[in-house]
Amino acid sequence: MIDCVDDVLTAPAPVSPVGLSSGPLGEVQAADREISRQTARRARAVAAFAATRPASADRAQGEPGAMSGERWARRAAVLRPVSEWAAQELVVALSISTEAAEALLERSLTLVHRLPLTLDALEAGMLHPGHLWPLLDKVAPIADDAIRASLERDLLAWMAGRVTTPAQLGDKVRREVLKRDARSAADRLARAIRERGVSARPDRVEGMSVVSALLTTPEAAALVAALGAYADALPADPADGRSRGQKMADCLLDLVLRPGETDLPPVQVVLSVIAPLGALLGGDQPCEIDGQVVPAETVRALLAALTGHPLVTTAAPVDGAPSDTAATDTAATDTAAADTAPAGTAPADTAPAAGRHDLGPIEVPVWPAVAVDPEFERWWTDTVRRVLIEELAGRGAPSLDPAKVEAVWAADHPPPDPASPTRDDTPPADADADADDGWWARADQAIQDAGDAVLAAQQALGRAHRLVATAQRADAADEAAWAHSPAGRVTAAPDALTALAAATDQARQALAGLLATTGGGGLADRPRLVLTDALTGALLALTDLPVLRRAATTGVGLRVPGVTAGYRPGAALDRHVRARDRRCRFPGCRRRVPRTGELDHAVPWPAGPTAAGNLTGYCTGHHRGKHQAPGWRHTLAPDGTLTVTTPTGLTAVTTPPPY
Repeated sequence: MIDCVDDVLTAPAPVSPVGLSSGPLGEVQAADREISRQTARRARAVAAFAATRPASADRAQGEPGAMSGERWARRAAVLRPVSEWAAQELVVALSISTEAAEALLERSLTLVHRLPLTLDALEAGMLHPGHLWPLLDKVAPIADDAIRASLERDLLAWMAGRVTTPAQLGDKVRREVLKRDARSAADRLARAIRERGVSARPDRVEGMSVVSALLTTPEAAALVAALGAYADALPADPADGRSRGQKMADCLLDLVLRPGETDLPPVQVVLSVIAPLGALLGGDQPCEIDGQVVPAETVRALLAALTGHPLVTTAAPVDGAPSDTAATDTAATDTAAADTAPAGTAPADTAPAAGRHDLGPIEVPVWPAVAVDPEFERWWTDTVRRVLIEELAGRGAPSLDPAKVEAVWAADHPPPDPASPTRDDTPPADADADADDGWWARADQAIQDAGDAVLAAQQALGRAHRLVATAQRADAADEAAWAHSPAGRVTAAPDALTALAAATDQARQALAGLLATTGGGGLADRPRLVLTDALTGALLALTDLPVLRRAATTGVGLRVPGVTAGYRPGAALDRHVRARDRRCRFPGCRRRVPRTGELDHAVPWPAGPTAAGNLTGYCTGHHRGKHQAPGWRHTLAPDGTLTVTTPTGLTAVTTPPPY
């Protein structure tokens, strides 16, 4: 008990973005920090426990009674060094299910070994357990240690000093992962698309089940929006006591189980798609579909299907660089050459192949097939001497005398003579005199077999090193080729003009065709262009191609829509404020601002104008709370910064999300 008190007194000072309250709310904050600290402490303890249960104690793969190969392959990488029975000890100790025990093991080991800064922040009270999930799901799987550590550090710095909910952190994490590890994210998306499907599971209430559909983001958004539109299209009936969600479920059943038996008209679905210019030109910049972060490839495919204007989806290889197939063939050739190289020689691959890249030679260390370390040789000699003595004793050697054995060993293994690299390994005659049952020959053969096994293992290790080096060179060549391709240059462009200059003529033509598309066809409205501050990402103006042409002709610059005379904002002002805020501005809320209504006047109209500097986007619930919750204050600055003050005096600030 004394140890626990000491731990509490010496715990790191917590960091709170809104300060510490007094009274019961302050006690809640203190309890929450202690929960975080104990969660971190439990993770470290679980990891320490796992270290005492190595997988080497389990039966190896292929042995009777071992874990099946399929189950072993599904096991998380951080769990493979841990005994499969460690989870069972946690089941007994904590009264939890096996699944929960394995999840606790995986989470704890991941925090300790792959997210150490996150674990420190949790222990210091900067995070609570809910913040862990986006970091565990998105950041921990990043294979590159440098990228993962840099992203973890930057995310923790971004959270400092602001109210951040797990959903907000998850949105930030997805966006940053797509920026820094876009190609791996694309690979994960491709694997997930192959796993899409529909499943059902029992609900907690007997007689009910939950149907789950794993779909791409645009498919899921369109499905939910379509079902909502069908439900809203049902005739109003005062006697119908169904909620909107119940009507959507009934419409889904009717459309799937009874197609053609309804006279409901078809509905149109509106999806808000936000794509940076670079993404439309073939780059990897993250995009949004109805507020959900998605890879650029998803948006390009969706817009191409809706508009009929195919956008660039693959990057042409840079001049002089090989295609992916050629790079693969080169890697295969290097691998074959490495396998056939004589033992102890380096394959001729330290210089780049002609046309592979223009970054100069890539120096990769090559290990010899057989490398004899002096320390290892001394250890091996001592071990063989000890094994020989034990072998002789076990075989019942006649007149066994350790001193005599040492003399025989010294005679049979003289110190190496530089002038004579070979030596005679024939057993001396006096040893044969005592070996009337063949014990010396068997012992010598056992030593020879062990030496052959060590030699084979070292040769296999040398081949493995060469294969790894070849794969690293092939990956470096592929990354260099992609970085010099149009898609790579567009992704690295610091601004839209540079991205346009780096794009191919085909990509620019496809983009022009998309922007020229107006209402009708697959689009409910013409594409809008968001002009943002290059440094802060703040919205400067919302426009479209016709307005840009008029501005170029008349010389009148773009600006924020002016004041609307009445209570409701005009169409241009309404679009501008919704594009600026995009989500509810209440701290921690990520709900979308409804398509109609919910733009609040900070200073009530008509005392305050219907202008961008006096309008804030809220979800319905927080809009009501702004007017009805007692003791709360909402203050809006002209630049859109919103300050919310609670009845206990805590303040939180939100700004319009940057693009």
